[in-house]
Amino acid sequence: MSSNSVAKVLEREQIMSKFQEVTSQLEQALSGIYYEKLDISDEVKEQVELVLSQFRRAKGRIETPDVELHEDLFSLYSKCNDAVVDHAVLRRLVDKLQLTELDDLKQESLALHEMVTATDGDPEERIEKMSMLLKKIKDFVLTENPNIDSSAREKSSTSCGQASADESQKAPVIPDDFRCPISLELMRDPVIVSTGQTYERSCIEKWLEDGHSTCPKTQQALTSKALTPNYVLRSLIAQWCEANGIEPPKRPGSSRPNKSASACTPAERSKIENLLRKLKSGSPEEERSAAGEIRLLAKRNADNRVAIAEAGAIPLLVHLLSTPDSRTQEHAVTALLNLSICEHNKGNIITSGAVPGIVHVLKKGSMEARENAAATLFSLSVIDENKVTIGSSGAIPPLVALLSEGTQRGKKDAATALFNLCIYQGNKGKAIRSGVVPTLMRLLTEPQGGMVDEALAILAILSSHPEGKAAIGAAEAVPVLVDVISSGSPRNKENAAAVLVHLCSGDQHHLVEAQQLGLMGPLMDLVQNGTERGRRKATQLLERLNRYAEQQKSPQAQAEPQIHHQLSRSPPISTNTIDS
Repeated sequence: MSSNSVAKVLEREQIMSKFQEVTSQLEQALSGIYYEKLDISDEVKEQVELVLSQFRRAKGRIETPDVELHEDLFSLYSKCNDAVVDHAVLRRLVDKLQLTELDDLKQESLALHEMVTATDGDPEERIEKMSMLLKKIKDFVLTENPNIDSSAREKSSTSCGQASADESQKAPVIPDDFRCPISLELMRDPVIVSTGQTYERSCIEKWLEDGHSTCPKTQQALTSKALTPNYVLRSLIAQWCEANGIEPPKRPGSSRPNKSASACTPAERSKIENLLRKLKSGSPEEERSAAGEIRLLAKRNADNRVAIAEAGAIPLLVHLLSTPDSRTQEHAVTALLNLSICEHNKGNIITSGAVPGIVHVLKKGSMEARENAAATLFSLSVIDENKVTIGSSGAIPPLVALLSEGTQRGKKDAATALFNLCIYQGNKGKAIRSGVVPTLMRLLTEPQGGMVDEALAILAILSSHPEGKAAIGAAEAVPVLVDVISSGSPRNKENAAAVLVHLCSGDQHHLVEAQQLGLMGPLMDLVQNGTERGRRKATQLLERLNRYAEQQKSPQAQAEPQIHHQLSRSPPISTNTIDS
């Protein structure tokens, strides 16, 4: 039990009353938020609503107290100092309050001292009584175990010497969280993959180079091969190493030169340097040939990506993005795409001024070059600050164009880049004004349905933006969204419901339209069988439908049919089913 457990038990009623009061105030404050007037993301709204539901549950829930503990403690608290105390009562108190060691009692005394300090040095009667109660408990503990005091002193005096002896006999046990799940060794450069798991960089890079596309620990498919440094864990590991006399992990930046030097043979380094000379030659044929070879080398493995970047290839490749030779341009942008897989290279590509050149290729290059330019922008946008740079460079309109007119692969590349860029609030308006919503709606209704997943994911992000909500509403999206909630995949149902939540927020027209299309049945099914987020969204929609039904009960609406009767009687209206 935490410090000052004695005081907490005795003042249980006051503490519970204060907790209920604060909980009620917070619940009222959160309930009064008008989301429609705030330009906040869907994710933030979800978090607020989740916290609000927790407060509502806490408000109506009263913890069952330990009556026996309270009565025992209060009887002891009320007795005079010299009164006889029942040892059975003391035994129950010691066990339930976990005050079996001197350290536990010391913590209680310190907490009691803090209470005295809080009264400006003038202890109230209740604090004096608590002090006497604590002394009785301490006397009982020492009586029951007379060796505890001396053993505690011995433990304190010998702890330093004992620790030294133990350290000399065995190495410290590495915490499991500090071990790489692949090698089971202490991590030196921990990185996070798209599933949220952390691995040693060299181990996961080897895993990916071997052709795997799943997370080794969870077996989930990796949505991206990007590796994000886990700085928090690296700091914790460094602190643990210093505390245990182990050499702390070196920063990746300081070890990279040694890595490239040891990984590449002199012959390989010579080959890379020769290719760079060709890139500088000014000969279109040599530039094309060298860019193509660097493209292949960068695709092969992580060591090559590090070595090529350190040799100075990135600025030379950036220069070739503006070449009139379409094949050279394609090689250059694809080489940058392959180099960007290495986390450290992403920053070098951005600082080399590559984004305007990549956007130029996205607008003017061959179809394959445009596809790879979009994929490069996605890779670079994994780093949050790059989302701002890319969005302000004019990349979004050509990405929307590729989403509309590209090959299936090109559409996929454009969609993943747009999704990532629109995570940043400032890019949402740019995408909406570039006409992305009509394009996404067209993809949703394509007969082959190959882009439904991506289109709904982007719409779910854009719907939290006022312009996005207006554009989606104007595109007559409600019938399509209802159809997806009826027959789509679990993830698509979730995203369609998220879009509808925003459309129906403060807009009864869309709410009535969705109800008339038979939304209630699919929503009830989604509440029962959907994903966690899907269930939350369905619940929000049901609450809005119920509120609307209550409004229809007003005197002005008595002549109108009650919406809850309509909901129970109206069969779902099926439009063209989207196979997702």
